[in-house]
Amino acid sequence: MPDENASTNKVSARIVAIDALRGFDMFFLTGGVSLVAALLIYLFPESKEWVNYHSSHIAWGKGFSAWDLVMPLFIFIVGAAMPFSIGRRIHTEPKWKIYRKVITRFFVLFVLGMMVQGNLLSFKLKNIDFFCNTLQAIGGGYLISSILMMHLKIRWQAVAMFGMLIAYWLIMMYVPYPNKSGEWVHGMLEPYNNVAYFVDLYLQGDFQDGTEYTWIVSQLAFGGLTMLGVFAGYILQCSWSHWKKLGCLFLVGVLLLILGKAWSEIFPIIKQLFTSSMVLWAAGWCYLLLASFYLLTDVLGFKKLVFPLVVIGSNALFVYIWVMLVNPLNSFSPKLFLGFSDLFGDAKQVIYYLCNYLFIWLVLYFLYKKKTFIKI
Repeated sequence: MPDENASTNKVSARIVAIDALRGFDMFFLTGGVSLVAALLIYLFPESKEWVNYHSSHIAWGKGFSAWDLVMPLFIFIVGAAMPFSIGRRIHTEPKWKIYRKVITRFFVLFVLGMMVQGNLLSFKLKNIDFFCNTLQAIGGGYLISSILMMHLKIRWQAVAMFGMLIAYWLIMMYVPYPNKSGEWVHGMLEPYNNVAYFVDLYLQGDFQDGTEYTWIVSQLAFGGLTMLGVFAGYILQCSWSHWKKLGCLFLVGVLLLILGKAWSEIFPIIKQLFTSSMVLWAAGWCYLLLASFYLLTDVLGFKKLVFPLVVIGSNALFVYIWVMLVNPLNSFSPKLFLGFSDLFGDAKQVIYYLCNYLFIWLVLYFLYKKKTFIKI
């Protein structure tokens, strides 16, 4: 990791790798997963089972797919960008101004989360789900990480990060709670039967979303993952050579994969719970992906190659809300492209999803050229 003064050794250039990685994540969220899956199955029919596994969310405790990485990667990228946003303000602005911005952003993300997945726009109290969405997980992780960055040196930020993940593990395994039968138990890691779900149900009551996912106690995991992203940002921000930064990102990624796999022996990788082992495992892949994009863009200079992803990533919040609220793939794309794609025989699925995605990308490109970026 960089030294304690890394925050003052800033690079002035924008890290294209972060923008490209954000676009890569949004690409899959906006229908890219269907396009890639259709293309792979068309080219390699024998890969269908493997492709289907990695293009869908995995059932509880059955593993971790590429599609499961989309949410953790979104959270990680927010953290990776923080040293280049809030980090540069810590030494130049009063903390109350930074807190005002951080709290405002947290509140907006929380409300947007309720809008896109919590039925807030139904305007019916009985239908509202209070804490139920990725944007809210990002908001909580952002708030926690901002506080740590403002008040702790880097070494203590690392201690706090590991402390949150260890505390989450201890809570999940050793804090007792009453199950549905009224019996006090601990260490249960089953759907609808674990201490994190009990806390969600107890505190949210009828406003709990009824899914297997947990949110309130899991804030410790969201904060830990965001901080792992922050440390990646510190690496990119410091004054090392490109190759040294690249090596560090790769090494940290491999170490996190090893630690995540080892921890999973006693605290399984379960995305619905965002277990600490899953956080380390997902962060390992996030580091390796960031290293790959850093090699491609900032080291080798192939920035034009990732321009389509930069266009997507430049409006990540707009993309996410569009997908969650409007869902264009299900709303009107079939009317535009379904008949057209039928003309291509066995390749019709590829053409269908390609046309869908080109439509979405052109909208985003229009916003990019107009310098219209939806941010908080």
